[in-house]
Amino acid sequence: MCRLLGYVAEEPVSMVDVLGEDGFERFTALTAVHADGWGMAWQGEDHTIRSIARPDSASDDPAYEELARQRLGRAGLVHLRWATSGFGVDPRNTHPFTDDHGLAGSAAFAHNGNIIPVDRLEALLSEESRRRLRGETDSERYFRFVLQCIDEEGDLDGGVARALDILVEEFPTSSLNALMLTPDRMYAVHINSAAATPQRALLELFDNAEEIPARHTTDYFAMDYRLLPDAAHVISSGLDEEGWALVPADTAAVVDLATRRIRPLRTPV
Repeated sequence: MCRLLGYVAEEPVSMVDVLGEDGFERFTALTAVHADGWGMAWQGEDHTIRSIARPDSASDDPAYEELARQRLGRAGLVHLRWATSGFGVDPRNTHPFTDDHGLAGSAAFAHNGNIIPVDRLEALLSEESRRRLRGETDSERYFRFVLQCIDEEGDLDGGVARALDILVEEFPTSSLNALMLTPDRMYAVHINSAAATPQRALLELFDNAEEIPARHTTDYFAMDYRLLPDAAHVISSGLDEEGWALVPADTAAVVDLATRRIRPLRTPV
């Protein structure tokens, strides 16, 4: 369970450019909950996807703020991790997960949710997909399943949509919220309507419920978006500022990195 930020812009931008100084501070302050690692991925100058993932709290790691102030690329994603119980705080379990094989090419993936039981999720993977696993998380297995479906379909959009349809059927009470970045597209998934907010786990972290970040006990899995003349942004709940609109429930979309055109990929059944 984590926080996500994704952006697609006309020119290379930094994370601080996207959020502004105040927004960046508020997003980083979410490490009060999401302190089990951080990662970033971005489209490099050669259009390949580059990334970093570290199992440290973003607020304690100087590399986080250093990269957050660099204009790394025109598109990127950021992930703050809150480790699911049983999955260690380890580099192999830290998002984004990456791969440079198959039809998707260079790709990075970050997830906000919990898909259980993990062994049933792993059972959906082919022998080749299982061989590529590095860590123990459900999130990495979700990523591998998406890539597997892309290769089987022979089409990026079709493969992502097929993977989501199967996962919704198999794991109806899980959150599939995710961002995936490829050299020419960003996929944004907001599917979670039957997922339970982790209220008990949140209350265990704080002495006073009023200290819990905005919307975490009511809209933990919500995602917001905003469209600007030169950019498109999507973010998990918690920033709590004006100018953002709710992403419709149980939807997925794809953004063309070259044109910033947004196409629906999946709508509620």
